[in-house]
Amino acid sequence: MAANDVTLSDIRAARERIAGKVERTPTVLSPSLSGHLGAPVYLKLEHRQTTGSFKLRGASNAIASLNAEEKARGVVAASTGNHGRALAHAAKLEGMRATICMSRLVPQNKLDEIRRLGAEIRIVGNSQDDAQQEVERLVAEEGLVMLPPFDHPDIIAGQGTLGLEIIEQVADAALVLVPLSGGGLAAGVAAAVKGVSPSTKVIGVSMARGAAMKASLDAGHPVLVEELPTLADSLGGGIGLDNRLTFSMCRDLLDDVILLSEDEIAAGILHAYEQEREIVEGAGAVCIAAVLAGKVRASGPTVLILSGRNIDMTQHRKVVCGEHASFKEHSG
Repeated sequence: MAANDVTLSDIRAARERIAGKVERTPTVLSPSLSGHLGAPVYLKLEHRQTTGSFKLRGASNAIASLNAEEKARGVVAASTGNHGRALAHAAKLEGMRATICMSRLVPQNKLDEIRRLGAEIRIVGNSQDDAQQEVERLVAEEGLVMLPPFDHPDIIAGQGTLGLEIIEQVADAALVLVPLSGGGLAAGVAAAVKGVSPSTKVIGVSMARGAAMKASLDAGHPVLVEELPTLADSLGGGIGLDNRLTFSMCRDLLDDVILLSEDEIAAGILHAYEQEREIVEGAGAVCIAAVLAGKVRASGPTVLILSGRNIDMTQHRKVVCGEHASFKEHSG
């Protein structure tokens, strides 16, 4: 790993820092998916985290790492929803100001929850990049501290604590599947897993529509990708042309990246509900979807991260009831 990458020691320090502020989520065996894959399949139930997604780990670590002067200024971030909710929660516990900038593509249910937690909301443009421009304006004009959703060492280290738990809970894991967007979760989990168990493979999973990290990895450098409507809305957004950490960490640590169609993601949501009795959002279902789609080969115990549950329940009902029109129009 490069000298400026987040290390196993950083992740272990983050775990100490956020102890008592996040849940240690369970990992359970899935008989149905084990039968499908032909190897033991475990589900890391991170969607049961306090704010409904893994994002609370990174947000809590980043907030805890600020000094008193920075806490007094308040924090700002761009978000597709879950990072904003986590940051709003962590800031509220500290009595801090939090401002969350989002595009018009963020679902209303996520806006409502962030507002409930007391954060200020700015809706700007039609992409994460548009929202980021507003973040930079607020940093320059109001002095807020920027805590981005993924490309930040404290965010990555916090997300990596999930990887430590996985290896403690499934010590002989041969493969870990992790949802992939900007790469904060994938980079952190891969650094933790491979730091403890170097032989374990880690594969990122994303949607075919607007997978910025996959396009960037294929190009060999960060690239711009059009942000498109998708069931996996939490995986939308770019990685930043000036990406400092997650691009190189994902390039060096991920063993592969799997892309999924909208119908495959819907099948993952449906399976989670019908077979696992779990409600997950599209981004939280992509690892299940990859197994169901036959895009995963495993030589031993496999862990799937269910990363979030913050789905609009009207959308969830449509998927469960087979009313495909709402997402088939988004399949490119």
